[in-house]
Amino acid sequence: MGGDQPADLFAAAVTSGALDLPLPGGGRTRERWAALRALGEQDLVLARLAEGHTDALAILAELGGHPPVPPNSRWGVWAAVPGSLTAVEEAGGWRLTGERPWCSGAVVCTHALVTASAPDGIRLFAVANPNDPVDGTWPAVGMAASDSRTVRFTSTPAEAVGKPGDYVGRAGFWHGAIGVAACWHGGAVGVARALLDSDRTASDPHAAAHLGGVDAALHGAGVALDAAAVVIDAEPGGDARWLAGRTRAIVERAASEVLERVGRALGAGPLCLDATHARRVADLTVYLRQSHGERDLAVLGEQVAQSGDPRW
Repeated sequence: MGGDQPADLFAAAVTSGALDLPLPGGGRTRERWAALRALGEQDLVLARLAEGHTDALAILAELGGHPPVPPNSRWGVWAAVPGSLTAVEEAGGWRLTGERPWCSGAVVCTHALVTASAPDGIRLFAVANPNDPVDGTWPAVGMAASDSRTVRFTSTPAEAVGKPGDYVGRAGFWHGAIGVAACWHGGAVGVARALLDSDRTASDPHAAAHLGGVDAALHGAGVALDAAAVVIDAEPGGDARWLAGRTRAIVERAASEVLERVGRALGAGPLCLDATHARRVADLTVYLRQSHGERDLAVLGEQVAQSGDPRW
């Protein structure tokens, strides 16, 4: 795709059309997530940027009522902490003011979908990147190259997308959440290849056992993602919250097991001497924390208890 840095790869992928993925729920959701998995295996920062861009395009398609997407524009979804931005409607349209943290692709993205607090509730807006990142707000090691800095908005022109509450109320919100898990899965495959390519498994039964555990975990996660895609394609407008919670939990656990097993099997060597592997491990460790851990599991458990029939 050209270039060595994730931001360069992302820009090239947009220009080449490589990120023109099938929309979720359109009959090719498995293909969409397979593409995100492949990007995650290649480079997790690239996958993070690509996931935001492809999710933004899916959101715009689902909610509609917006101008055409500019050619070769690179989009992010900057929706953390909705109340950190305020939206005011004036004669010339909406304007946003405030500081939004966790904006992946703070410089490389040309446009973004952002949430903001408006007089009638939390709304989603499409904006051109104001290009005012706040220095020192992303001192990360893992996912460092994602440039997820805070971005400052100062009376920035914006266009409302949908109605108040539409961003989280639409079916596709949960489809996008599973797309993130597809990236996690790809990142875990990338980490696992260090063990697969090692010659230790031929002489060390403990390393072989860890490789077996990795194989089972990754296969199970892949099956869960594929099964979720089938459900979403069959019921694109259905409530996928439970499905997303289950799938994300399965993939997160598998990825965490891969990190643990590969580290125990190979020791400190690759983490200290293989820069690519060390970055994969650091990136995956941070990216997995986009999950809310036990809070997400608690929500899942409540859904299971209320259902009375989890169909295990």
